[in-house]
Amino acid sequence: MVRKTIIRLVAVVSILLLPAVSSAADVKGKKLRILHVMSYHSPWRWTDGQFDGFKEALTGLDVEYKVFQMDTKRNSSEEAKNKAGAAARALVESWKPDLVYTSDDDAQIYFARHYVGSRILFVFSGVNEDPAKYGFSGSPNITGVLEQEHFVESVRLLKEIVPNVKRIAVIVDGDPMWIPVLRRMKEKAAQLPDVEFFDWDVIRTFKEYQDRIKSYQKRADAVALIGIFTFKDEAGKNVPYQTVLQWTAENSRLPDFSFWSDRVHYGTLCAVNVSEREQGLAAGRMARSILAEGKSPSSIPMSPTTKGIPVVSLARAKTLGIKVKSGILLSGEVIREFDWKK
Repeated sequence: MVRKTIIRLVAVVSILLLPAVSSAADVKGKKLRILHVMSYHSPWRWTDGQFDGFKEALTGLDVEYKVFQMDTKRNSSEEAKNKAGAAARALVESWKPDLVYTSDDDAQIYFARHYVGSRILFVFSGVNEDPAKYGFSGSPNITGVLEQEHFVESVRLLKEIVPNVKRIAVIVDGDPMWIPVLRRMKEKAAQLPDVEFFDWDVIRTFKEYQDRIKSYQKRADAVALIGIFTFKDEAGKNVPYQTVLQWTAENSRLPDFSFWSDRVHYGTLCAVNVSEREQGLAAGRMARSILAEGKSPSSIPMSPTTKGIPVVSLARAKTLGIKVKSGILLSGEVIREFDWKK
């Protein structure tokens, strides 16, 4: 009981010490500095869409943005991630932002978690893990938007397109970010009693991935492309996800799905997309409440966005010989050609 009381007192004192802007009047005529630390890189629909949504929510405020790309999808070693996190922390010290916006889990693990309970204001988006794992729960200076995939909806979309799907192989790479995603998928699989999911194993290399996809042609009806970013080539380097998806589209006759529209642009058949714009927009609204309304981050609940957008690759459907019903095409976004052919 004494320990809990001390923790509460520390949280209260930390809130009082935070240099939050207390009202809209305080930011009128003031240029605000916002540092955006992204886990991955740009250009990329997922990262750029989040940042665009974030900036949209802050329209009307005078903001100077600085962006730091940790680039952890293309450089996924612990050494590279720690180095990127240290560089981001150095930028905070030198630039002294009014608020830091972080996107996706690596930015939390290797950067933001170092500031739990500090005087620096943080808002995140695109976080798959329980924020308590990063120490964010109860922290006076951090809030944000959770990313929770539309698993059941994506499978149902797939079955609308290909009704005879019964067995789905699950593909995941070695990135720890997929652990909570797989956990939620397994928890919700009971909502899809007519589908069997198998092969939840972690795949480490591109060669192993290629061999699995070839073996699935006789063992599966469809493939769930979840983690595809850290497959190593023969030199030990990450194979770009665009290359992985192009190879898949050119070598697999199985329909596939994921949870993000960028995959569909590069050949995955369908997804009920976690909207990157909605993630960023929600985070931006939180930042606006903190900077322009004087709210403390701890007073703003951490919650997921709920909007899902059906996305279908008409290009992939054609190569698979699948005729997609007009009702499905009219209900969401349609990708008419592969991005690598543009």
